Amino acid sequence: MQQRALPDRVKLPFAFDPASLVRDLQTLQGGDWTPHFVPQNFAGDWSVIPLRACAGETHPIRLIYSDPAATAWVDTPQLARAPYLRQVLAAFRCPLRTARLMRLTPGSVIHAHRDDDLQAESGVARIHVPVTTNPDVTFLLNDRRVEMAPGEAWYLRLADSHAVRNDGASDRVHLVLDATVNDWLAGMLRA
Repeated sequence: MQQRALPDRVKLPFAFDPASLVRDLQTLQGGDWTPHFVPQNFAGDWSVIPLRACAGETHPIRLIYSDPAATAWVDTPQLARAPYLRQVLAAFRCPLRTARLMRLTPGSVIHAHRDDDLQAESGVARIHVPVTTNPDVTFLLNDRRVEMAPGEAWYLRLADSHAVRNDGASDRVHLVLDATVNDWLAGMLRA
């Protein structure tokens, strides 16, 4: 990808069906959520269900880690049980590394931090698709709020400072994709 600076947030031209997203979430909800592996970055319950992971991984923590050195990625058994989430992933015409459902429960906080390897200019774009949220979720990127509604898709440059609070009464769950930036995705981000 050209080294032209992109905005820190880009709403992508997708409108996924919120009810279908929730239906697949409910199918997977009975499974085990794995606590996020960087406890210093949050307080409360921030947990993950892996949908795509590094090939050959079996340990729950390694299944939710987006290893920047990995070269092969595979769908997990959980994704096989989520037909609409498979359709959502197929809408992205770029190589997908990881895909995860990430849940932040009421009263939980993700502290301000940076994920140095997550910027499209370096070749990896993180995309958020909200599944469930509430008006009392605050997502800050570079100290400015990003308001994301269920079914939307957002590129967020998370190499920049970001933090999240769920001050509401319900879970905030996002489908989070790490995508390799190809010409298709680069064009979407520049449009």
